[in-house]
Amino acid sequence: MIPPQRRRRYPQQEPEPYIRPEPEPTPPPEDDQQPEGEKKNPERLYVITGPDGARRTELDLVTLIVASADPPPSATPEQAALLRLCTAPLSVAELSAYLSLPFSVVTVLITELLTAELVTARAPVIRQALADRSLLEAVMHGLQKL
Repeated sequence: MIPPQRRRRYPQQEPEPYIRPEPEPTPPPEDDQQPEGEKKNPERLYVITGPDGARRTELDLVTLIVASADPPPSATPEQAALLRLCTAPLSVAELSAYLSLPFSVVTVLITELLTAELVTARAPVIRQALADRSLLEAVMHGLQKL
C-alpha cells in the first residue's frame, strides 16, 4: 500500500537558488604588512648556522638552557634572541618553538653559545618516583599533631 501524497492547495514558486557573489581580488600584501603568522624567514638555515663541520653538543629536547650574559654586539640576531629568551631556564624544544626554527638549527646555535660560555646547559630536574620514607613519616606525624 502506498501512502497518500500531500499536495499544497496553492503551489508556491520555488525560490531562486542563492548564488554566492565572487569575492573581489585583493592585491598580495607587502612584506611589512603581512600578518604575524605568515611571515617567513627569507634566510636559508645554513646561513643561520654558519659553516658546516662544527661539532655539536649532545642536547636533548628537555635540556634546560640559561643565559649567563647579555648578548654581545657581535652576536647574530638569532643568537641575541636566544640569549634574551634564556633569562629564565627554557628547554631546547621551547626555544625552537619560540624562535620558529628547527631543533637541529637551535642545537647548532646553542653549541656556539656554549663554546663562547654565554649560556649554560643543565639536565632537567627529575622527580623521584617515590618520596623518601622519612619525609613521609615526618609529614604524617606533623599532621597528627594538628
